[in-house]
Amino acid sequence: MTSPKPPRSEAAVRDFAGPPGLRTRGTVLVVAGRGETPDSYTRFGARLAADAYRVRVLPAPAIDPTDVAGSLRTFAASLGEAVGGIADRVDPLVLVGADTGAAALGALVARPQPLVEWWPDGVVLAGLPGYDTHRVLGWDEELDARTHCPVHRGVLTDDAAVQPGAFATALPGALLDAAYGSIAEPPHLLLVGDADPLADRAALSRLAKALPTVRLSAVRGAHHDVLNDLSHRSVAAHIVTFLEALRGTPRLASIVEPETSTW
Repeated sequence: MTSPKPPRSEAAVRDFAGPPGLRTRGTVLVVAGRGETPDSYTRFGARLAADAYRVRVLPAPAIDPTDVAGSLRTFAASLGEAVGGIADRVDPLVLVGADTGAAALGALVARPQPLVEWWPDGVVLAGLPGYDTHRVLGWDEELDARTHCPVHRGVLTDDAAVQPGAFATALPGALLDAAYGSIAEPPHLLLVGDADPLADRAALSRLAKALPTVRLSAVRGAHHDVLNDLSHRSVAAHIVTFLEALRGTPRLASIVEPETSTW
């Protein structure tokens, strides 16, 4: 039986800056997913910031299943405000989404690029959910689907703002159709845990084949919260490699050509 969660202060965003004296190498906006808060990404944000990236973590987007288009317009406006509020922003600007955040980002950038100056230079979609609703019996099973990392399980359990039962909430098919049907121009990094029970691997494969510039990485042993599972340091390093590739000419030119890979 899960004990009551202690109260915990909330904030709309979480900000992380790089080490003093180092030149900022880019700006990363992280969008949380179902049942998460920005606090869920404290370790991940700090890890990216340690590599001299400016990081801001946003709450999960609110998606109205009866008005997906309107929800995406509201989401786009919130992203613009978040970017505009970063006084020390440095390009490239990369948007990272997890779960619902990944679906909303994927659907948003699939649309024609609006006349805004904050449009991303790259997109990371982590733990894109599939179409099927994942049923769980209690909080422990929900944690099992999310992660096997004891630290992250503790973070989720201790956060009073985290809502159990989030995985029983189905995402609108129109949102997922837009995300999985994308042929957007910005370079994409698709991250999926190979132990993710919510992943639709066939849909991910189709998306990876359709996007013009993309990397698809399966993270060994990771569950749905791929950014925060036991391999979060390796995942952060992989994202940094993607970020650095965006800074290169041409973009996404390989920095290292490994003979073998753990991915």
